[in-house]
Amino acid sequence: MAWQLAAPHTWPAAILPVLVAVACATAQGFPLSATVACTLLAICVLMQAAVNTFNDYYDYVKGSDSADDNVDPTDAVLVYNNVDPRAALGLAVGFLAAAFLLGAYVIWVAGWIPLAIGVVGALFVVVYSAGKTPLSYLPLGELVSGGVMGGLIPLASYQALTGVFDARALLWAVPTIIGVGLIMFTNNTCDLEKDREAGRHTLSVMLGRTKARKLYHALVYAWIAAIVVLVAVFFTGGLVVMPFMLLAAYPVIAALLKNPLAAHTRLAAMPQVLNVNIALGTFYAAAVFASPVLMLVL
Repeated sequence: MAWQLAAPHTWPAAILPVLVAVACATAQGFPLSATVACTLLAICVLMQAAVNTFNDYYDYVKGSDSADDNVDPTDAVLVYNNVDPRAALGLAVGFLAAAFLLGAYVIWVAGWIPLAIGVVGALFVVVYSAGKTPLSYLPLGELVSGGVMGGLIPLASYQALTGVFDARALLWAVPTIIGVGLIMFTNNTCDLEKDREAGRHTLSVMLGRTKARKLYHALVYAWIAAIVVLVAVFFTGGLVVMPFMLLAAYPVIAALLKNPLAAHTRLAAMPQVLNVNIALGTFYAAAVFASPVLMLVL
């Protein structure tokens, strides 16, 4: 049950931003510590597991999840299993505490800046699901999840890896910000009717499914364009990777765009958006990694 609450199928949202940060640091010529990189990866996975567990707990205690509207038992662990909600809350706090314990090593190596960014991220982790009106109930959910997981993680990881606070790391993270935000957008659009009945005012509820899908498709195209533009401007040598990215990602992107993002297609939609994250995120990192090498060859 702890494994299901941690929802490892969502971990690409934590792993890929760290991978992009490592790639960017490498491309800028910084010598990297494998120990720091692996510690950062573990911290971010633990934070993602905490988000997932907090979200499951608060959805259960607020009555947002029920056996009638969840087709996947792993999506509402507390509804379908005899799990003490207090134990789930303790697990979520434990994930967060473990992340901060590991963070002590990163702070010792890299100083206080990753700590400051981590504290901001942790606060968002809690208020995202907790409180009378959590952020996940508002039109801000996609922006917050994308900004924290997709933006703050690369920013903090880059500083911890290089010892340099470079605002460009946030710019280089635009693709992961969009990608992580789209995971939440997918979930909320599929759950539109359920969320409306539960009193949630998500972006999808506010827009309606037709407008939400139009915005969703626009963001998918913006995601691809952002990768190509960033590689062209900052990591020019990696442009050779872009055709391979488009060829490899086309099938999963096409499947995602064809999905109506409705309740009955949710089980397909979530793996699809995660697969697109993995495909685009991995090729983006590969292009950044390859950039200095290919520039030397050229």
